[in-house]
Amino acid sequence: MREPAVGEVVVRLPKTLPVDISVAQARACFADDHVHMLLLTESGRLLGTLVRDDLSDAGDGPALTHSHMAGRTIPADLPAEYARQLLLARGQRRLAVVDDEGVLVGLLCLKRRLTGFCSDADVAARAAERGE
Repeated sequence: MREPAVGEVVVRLPKTLPVDISVAQARACFADDHVHMLLLTESGRLLGTLVRDDLSDAGDGPALTHSHMAGRTIPADLPAEYARQLLLARGQRRLAVVDDEGVLVGLLCLKRRLTGFCSDADVAARAAERGE
């Protein structure tokens, strides 16, 4: 049996934000404890990622200047189990999935139990519970 690739287990429609959001707007997004990583995109291309710690010493201004890409992206063709082990080793739960041209494919989300990945259906169910 073939092991699934990262591209087969991603959340395909993750929430994205424009690259011109402010630090204050980014901090407001992190008020939701389900939000672990913000994806800053322009025309479908991922230009930056933010986690809470990126903003700990940030003043006001554009959030993009505090974003990072290194260690936060992964290609869609890697085996999903390899990606899970990588996330565990790094102590992370999210990786942005991009193609060779930097286009966002989705968000790889390790579940709280660390045994599998969140799906689009999981995200939709949580949104429905919150009345979104």
